[in-house]
Amino acid sequence: MVHIVGAGPGDPELLTLKGHRLLSAADVVIYAGSLVNPDLLKFCKPEAQIYNSAQMMHEEILHVISLAEKAGKTTVRLHTGDPSIYGAIQEQMDAMQERGIDFDVTPGVSSFLAAAAALKQEYTLPGITQTVIITRRGGKTPVPDTESLKKLAQHKTTLCIFLSVNLLAEVKQDLLSAGFKSSTPIAVVYKASWPGEEKIIRGRLDTIVQQVRDANIDRTAMIVVGHCLNAKREHYEMSQLYSPKFSHIFRQARD
Repeated sequence: MVHIVGAGPGDPELLTLKGHRLLSAADVVIYAGSLVNPDLLKFCKPEAQIYNSAQMMHEEILHVISLAEKAGKTTVRLHTGDPSIYGAIQEQMDAMQERGIDFDVTPGVSSFLAAAAALKQEYTLPGITQTVIITRRGGKTPVPDTESLKKLAQHKTTLCIFLSVNLLAEVKQDLLSAGFKSSTPIAVVYKASWPGEEKIIRGRLDTIVQQVRDANIDRTAMIVVGHCLNAKREHYEMSQLYSPKFSHIFRQARD
């Protein structure tokens, strides 16, 4: 059996209980070494075989999994954050299905959520935006033209931009071209939740590139853009969920 497990954003305590159970019991662990916090490997049993997939090709990963299956061993494929977002797991799952290898997926806490926690920020403020767009800027992996950052940014939602901090100057230009003002608030969260390593850079579109350059951040960071970041209490509406004038299945409105 192969378990694809979301490792969470970095803090070992943000690994789910199920993920911890599976990782602790695994005979073989293949982890995404370029992103996964190595402290998570302390949960592995001493005799577990551990492979760093950052040094492996697709076929090499599948070869290790296939050998483990033939030997009756349990494998954990450990991905950072939640594996469904930029995890490159579909090609692995399809290949395992073709080989008749049984697998399941355990979700994890994504870095865009850990970034919100670090910022102490709700992304969906009533009256400001009720939508979060998760995207990346095209680089080595292109994005469809219909999903270009410039086009998506025109919606003026909260934007959580993955894998793009090394292209921050281009991100800035895309956002300005989409109609964002130079004063638009933006935050870059480096290694969200990683104990002792997390950094938060807050700025505006016209200042953030230099701020991030000065902080020597060029990878492993989430970019968050949107007016939720500078909203004061008077800027957003109170939720109807807790309003005394609003009835729902659990509570009647009060005068």
